Formats: sequence, C-alpha cells, structure tokens
Amino acid sequence: QVQLVESGGGLVQAGGSLRLSCAASGNIFGIKAMGWYRQAPGKQRELVATISSGGPTNYADSVKGRFTISRDNAKNTVYLQMDSLKPEDTAVYYCNAERSRGPAMYDYWGQGTQVIVSS
Repeated sequence: QVQLVESGGGLVQAGGSLRLSCAASGNIFGIKAMGWYRQAPGKQRELVATISSGGPTNYADSVKGRFTISRDNAKNTVYLQMDSLKPEDTAVYYCNAERSRGPAMYDYWGQGTQVIVSS
C-alpha cells in the first residue's frame, strides 16, 4: 500500500498563490507518475497536472502558465505551486500516485485538501 498525505490548502484571494505538498510513504517502490486532480462541488474530478518519475509533466489547459508541478524523488514528495489563482480554481485537490507491480498499475489517492479562492 501507498499512503499519500497532502498539505498546503487554504483560503486565498484571487491573484494569490498557494503551494500544495504531497508526501508518499509505505510501499513506494514502483511509483511511476504522481499528480494532482481536483473536484469542485457538483463537478467531476479532473486532472490538474502530472509528473512522471523521469520528469516530463502534463497540465490541464486551464492551469497552464499558472501552476507548476515538481517532484523530489529523494523525499517521495510532489508539489503543486499555484500562482495567479482564480475563483474557478476553488476545489478539493487530491494527490495521486500510480504504482506498477508486474504488468498491473495501481492508483492511490490522498484524502484531499481544500483550496478556496475568493474574488
């Protein structure tokens, strides 16, 4: 099992910044991509950004140029730097890790951290 613990959410005014962190522990061998997803009230969970173990990143169009995902493999931690925040970024943000075990891939999720952006 992999445990993911997020931190860094909170309330911020539009235009402000927040930095989310997600620390992985447990059976972390085989973790490939890590990333962030978010879910706003009444909406489906959506991808925000992912980063593979080798470094390539992927972003949702809505956050490109404003959010930056990074990863510290030595600390088994992934970060999401969120700048120029907008009210529409308000959501619960979830950390995700993909772990391979043989031919299978497994998804693990954190408990979520709330981000509220006031206008």
